[in-house]
Amino acid sequence: MKKAKRHAAWSYFIAFFLLTAFVITSSMMLFLNYFAKSAGVEYTRSNLFTAALVTFGNAVFLALLCTGIDAIRRKLMVDRPVRAIVEAARRITGGDFTARISPKAATGASDGFEEIIDCFNTMADELAGVETLRTDFIANVSHELKTPLAAMQNYATLLQSPELTDDKRTEYARAITEQSRRLADLITNILKLNRLENQQIYPAAKRYNLGEQLAECLLNFESTWEKKDIDIETDLEEEVFVRSDDELLSLVWSNLFSNALKFTQTGGTVSVTLKTEGDMAVVRVEDTGCGISKETGKHIFEKFYQGDTSHAAQGNGLGLALVKRVVDIVGGEISVESEVGRGSAFTVKLRRAADGEIQKGT
Repeated sequence: MKKAKRHAAWSYFIAFFLLTAFVITSSMMLFLNYFAKSAGVEYTRSNLFTAALVTFGNAVFLALLCTGIDAIRRKLMVDRPVRAIVEAARRITGGDFTARISPKAATGASDGFEEIIDCFNTMADELAGVETLRTDFIANVSHELKTPLAAMQNYATLLQSPELTDDKRTEYARAITEQSRRLADLITNILKLNRLENQQIYPAAKRYNLGEQLAECLLNFESTWEKKDIDIETDLEEEVFVRSDDELLSLVWSNLFSNALKFTQTGGTVSVTLKTEGDMAVVRVEDTGCGISKETGKHIFEKFYQGDTSHAAQGNGLGLALVKRVVDIVGGEISVESEVGRGSAFTVKLRRAADGEIQKGT
């Protein structure tokens, strides 16, 4: 294939040389003919033939010289950076995401290769980061899937014991149900997070009352707070409208409420407030639970991160990653304040719908 391409290239070059020499020779002949008529000089056929040969030879020589110079230029300024780019691309295709191209591979400041190399190296950095995240994600998912599966297998083995009492049998069956529910929740959250991170979910913005949505989401957890005898305090400012995707934001409130109730001890308090600050709607979910350390707070929105392993059975470390991703998608902000033993407070800020929009009732 390479040999055929090389022959084709030489054929093009030879054809180009001959055509150039012919055009130059013809032009020179026309010039000499016009000059002879103007000066009253008469050229013999022998003189014209000699002049044509010399002109043709000079044209071929100059064409070959320029071609040689251009070949050297291409080898130094084109072929070398192209080879470096191709080699790096092959390494990345083979799975080596450490491949980078040195800027020295491009020898001209305005030949365009510097920009290509910069873009290539940026792409390689992004691919390396994605590969690292993918590897970590697979490792974490594998670990998280094994935990409930191992528990289910253990309880299922215990259920096979013929001497098992009815109370124990019920307890183990309940444990299997709980672990299977946790496994289902984990898979659901993984799928949701995957769709969000790959931007397969796009905000379908509409104007709605944020206070009403918060109240509805909170009521979905009524059985949970009654079972744990948790006091619920709400202070929701009325007529606070936002233009956003209500389904996506319901994921945010459900996860924040679930975590607040989950980590608040029996008899504790969970409060939900909604205020306006300028053109922002500010939602604050606060609890009197176990709280988190400063170090944990730095990583709390990372996938599968669980700062307190004693609570690992209660979650899978994906809820807050989902929350952060959704808030980023809808253009909001989220922050957390917490102190070990005193509880946590999550604050979400969203841009309100414009006053004119509210008055029009759109």
